Amino acid sequence: MSEQTEFFTAPGADVSDAAVIGAGSKIWHLAQVREQARLGERCIVGRAAYVGTGVEMGDDCKVQNLALVYEPARLGRGVFIGPGVVLTNDTYPRAVNPDLSQKSGADWEAVGVEIGDGAAIGARSVCVAPLRVGAWALVAAGSVVTRDVPDFALVAGVPARQIGWVGRTGRRLAQQDGVWVCPDTDERFIEEDGALRAAAPQEESNA
Repeated sequence: MSEQTEFFTAPGADVSDAAVIGAGSKIWHLAQVREQARLGERCIVGRAAYVGTGVEMGDDCKVQNLALVYEPARLGRGVFIGPGVVLTNDTYPRAVNPDLSQKSGADWEAVGVEIGDGAAIGARSVCVAPLRVGAWALVAAGSVVTRDVPDFALVAGVPARQIGWVGRTGRRLAQQDGVWVCPDTDERFIEEDGALRAAAPQEESNA
C-alpha cells in the first residue's frame, strides 16, 4: 500500500495504491500514476498525464496536461514538464523480436531520462533516453533532445542544439565583459569548457 499523505486526486484520476505521493500534491482528471512511482511534496500532475512505474520526482515538480513520463525517469526538485512532452525509455523500439514473436518485459531494457533541479522541458518536446538534462536548463518547445544538456543551457530544434544560456528564472543570459549575467537576478557566471559556473568576485572584476 502507498504511504498515505494529504494530497488531492481529481475524479477520474488513476493513482496506484503502491505509489507514494507527497503532501500537498495534486493529481488531475484522467491522469495515471503507476505503482512504485514516488512524487515529492506539492507536485502537480495535469489532466491525462502519465507517470510510469517507479518514476521519481522531487518536490514542487509540474507535469502538464498529456505529458508522458516513462520509467525509469528521475526528476529533481522543481522540474517543469510542459504539455504533451514525452520522456522515452526504449533506445531501439520494437513491438516484436526478430522472429516476429511479441516482445515481453524480459526482451528489452528500459533506459531513462534524468532531469536536474529547476530544469524545464517545453511543450511537445521529446527527450530520447538515455540522457540527462542539467539543472536549470531549458528545452524549447517542440524540440527533440538526443544528447545530454548542460546545466543552464538553452537548447532548441530537431535535433536539439544549444543556442545560449539561461538563468534560474528562465531568461537568457547576456554576456558582459566576458561574464554571463542574468537580467533578473544579476547572478553571474563564467563559461569554461562548455559549462557554466558561478563567477567569483575577483573573476568578475578581472573579466
